[in-house]
Amino acid sequence: MAEAGSGVRQAVPAELSSFIGRERELTALASLLATERLVTLTGPAGIGKTRLAVRTVRTLGDRDGLEVVWAELASLPERCWGGLRAELADRLAGPEVLLVLDGCEQLGESGAGLAAELLRLPGLRILATSQRRLRIAGEAVLAVPPLSVPTAPSVQPLPPSPSVLPGHGAPDPARRFPVADVAGYAAVRLFAERARGADPFFELTERNAGAVAALCRALDGIPGALELAAGRSHQYAPAQALRRLGSDPLGFLAGGAGRSTRGDAERSLRLASPAERLLWERLSVFAGSFDRAAVAEVCGFGALTPDTAVEALLRLAPGLLADAGQGRYRLPLSVRAYAARRLAHAPAGEAAKTARRHRERCRVVAERAARLWRAGAQREARALALRELPELRAAMNPLAAGGPGAALEIAVSLWFLWSACGMAAEGRRHVERALAVHPAPRPARALWLAAWLVAAFGESAGTDPLLVEAWTEAVHEGEDACLAYLAHLRGTIALWEGRYEDAAAEYREGLELLPAEPGFGPGQEALCAAHTLAVARTDPAAVPVEVPVEDGVPGGSPYASPGVPPGGPVDLWARSWVSYAHALVQRHEGRPARARTELLGALRTQFALDDTLGQAFSAELLAELEADQGRYTEAARLLGAVSRTRPHAAPAPRAQHTVRARLTPQAFRTAYAAGARTPLRDLLPDLPALPD
Repeated sequence: MAEAGSGVRQAVPAELSSFIGRERELTALASLLATERLVTLTGPAGIGKTRLAVRTVRTLGDRDGLEVVWAELASLPERCWGGLRAELADRLAGPEVLLVLDGCEQLGESGAGLAAELLRLPGLRILATSQRRLRIAGEAVLAVPPLSVPTAPSVQPLPPSPSVLPGHGAPDPARRFPVADVAGYAAVRLFAERARGADPFFELTERNAGAVAALCRALDGIPGALELAAGRSHQYAPAQALRRLGSDPLGFLAGGAGRSTRGDAERSLRLASPAERLLWERLSVFAGSFDRAAVAEVCGFGALTPDTAVEALLRLAPGLLADAGQGRYRLPLSVRAYAARRLAHAPAGEAAKTARRHRERCRVVAERAARLWRAGAQREARALALRELPELRAAMNPLAAGGPGAALEIAVSLWFLWSACGMAAEGRRHVERALAVHPAPRPARALWLAAWLVAAFGESAGTDPLLVEAWTEAVHEGEDACLAYLAHLRGTIALWEGRYEDAAAEYREGLELLPAEPGFGPGQEALCAAHTLAVARTDPAAVPVEVPVEDGVPGGSPYASPGVPPGGPVDLWARSWVSYAHALVQRHEGRPARARTELLGALRTQFALDDTLGQAFSAELLAELEADQGRYTEAARLLGAVSRTRPHAAPAPRAQHTVRARLTPQAFRTAYAAGARTPLRDLLPDLPALPD
C-alpha cells in the first residue's frame, strides 16, 4: 500500500489547458520511446517537461493501449524516498509498462540509482523528466527547448529604466506592429491563449503585438513564465507588463507561478554543490547570454577559480540554464530574478566584486569591438557588440559600479555602433544619461560623442553648448584627436545646413589635426570620405572618380578616398560614403547608370552594417535618379521606404518636390505609402551581395 503523498499512481495527470507548440518534440519523444528503454527529458524549470511527457504518454496510451505508471517526484517528501523502490516494483508487474519519473532531479544522485535498478525488470521502459540527465548506461536524452519566439529587431530599444535585470527593451508604445509577423510563433500563441483565459477581452492586435513579441523574448520563451505573465493580463497590458518586468522583475514574478518557479530553483539548489550554488548567484549579473570564457572571467574568483567556475557551469547547464546556441547559455529571467536576490544578500562585498568584474569585462569587450572596427573588420565588430549588447547596456548604467565615468568610457568605445550602425537614438540616451550625473569637468570624448549624436538627428542648434564645452576640455586634456573630431563635427553640421564650402574647410582642418593613430573614433578614412562628400557638392570636378584602386576591395566604391595611404585597413563604412559622393558627381556629369552602380555599392555595405542614415541618403539619391528618368512612382516608393529612418529634423529630400509636382496627390500618397510598407532592400532586386 502506498504511503499517503507518495505520488505514485496509475492515472496520467489531466491536461488542464490546451497544448501549444512542441510538434517536433512530440514526434522525437514518441520515436525515442519506441526504441529506447530510458529516455530523459531535460531542461530548466518551467520549460514544459511535464506537459510534454503528459501529452506524449496520453497520445501513446490512446493509440497503443500502453500501461502507464506515473510517479510524481517533485512533491515527494524525503521520508518517502526509501520505500519508493519497493512500491514501484509492486506496480510494475505487467509485461509492458511505461514508468514516468516526473521531477527526477529532486532525488539527487538517488534518482539515477533508482532508474538503474528498476531497468532490471524485463519489459519496463522509463520516461524521466529531470533538470539534469541521469548519466547512466543506455540513457537517451531529449533537451526541451524554449518555445519559438519572434526574432529581435537588429536595433533594439533602450530598456525603459535602469534595473538589476537590464537588457530587455520595451517597444515604442505608439508604434503599430503587424500581427501576422508574430502570431505564428508558439510563445506568442501560448501567451495570447492564456491571456484570453484571464481576460476574455484580450486580443492580439497591431497595437500590442510588438509588446507581446518583446515580452516573449524577455521571458526567454519559457512556458511557465509566459503563463504567469499572461495570467496577469487583467492587471497589465503587454507594454505595461514589459516595463514592470524591466524595472521590478522580482515584484512582477511574484505570485503563484512565480513562487512555483522559485520553488523549483530552491529544490534544485539544495541538491547542488556549494560551487554550483555560488556560481548560480554570480551568474545573475549577466543580462544576456554568456559563454565559458565570460563565466571564467567574471565569476572565477575567491572560492571559485576560473576552472572550477567552468566545471560548475557545465553541471548547471542542463537544469537551470537555457541553451542560447553556439556554446552560449542564458539564465532564464524568472530564475535570474531569484539568483539576483540571493547575490544581493551574499556576504559583504560578494555582489559588488562580481559587478565590478562584469563591468570590467564589458569595458574590454567594447574596446575589442572598437579595435576590430579600426582594423577593417567592421562586420565582426558590429556582430560582437550586438551579441554582447545586453551586458554592455547594463555596464552603461551610470549608477552602477564604476559610476558615470566607466559608463562613458564604454559608450565612447561603441561610437561606431551608435553612429554607423543605426543606433544613434540609443547611444544618445546612454551618453546623455551618464553625462547628466558626471561631475565637472566632463570628459571631452564623451562630449564630442554626445554632440555628434545630437547632430545625427539633424538638430544642429542643440550642439552649440556641447561643442563649446568639448573644445575647452579637449584643449585642457591635450586631446588632439578630439579636436580633429570636433572640426569634423562642425563640418557635418555645415553639411546639414547646406554650407558646403564651410563643411569642406572644417573637414580639411580635422584631417590636419588628426593624429596618425587616434586610438578612438572614426579614423582618417572616415574624415577623408566626409571631405570628399563636401567637395562633391562644391567642386565635382575636383573629386577623383577615375583613379581605380586594387580590384576586389569589398563593399565600397571602386575608387580610392583621396588622402588615404594605400595598404591600410579598408574602412567599409567610409568607402560607402565615398561611393555616395562619387554618385553625386556621376549624376552631375550626366552618367546615371554609373551613379546607380555607385549607390548600389554603397547600399550593400550600409545594409551589412545597418547604417540607416546612409541608407536614407543613398535611397533619396536613387529617387532623384529615378525622377530624372521620369519614373516618378518608383521614386516615391524609395522615398517612402526610408521615411521612418531618416532624421526627423532633416530638410525634405530634393526628389520629393519633383515627384510631388509630377504625380497627382493621390498617386504620390499611394506610392509613398506602398514604399513605407516595403523594406528598402525589397525595392532593389539588383543589389549585389557583400562578399565575405
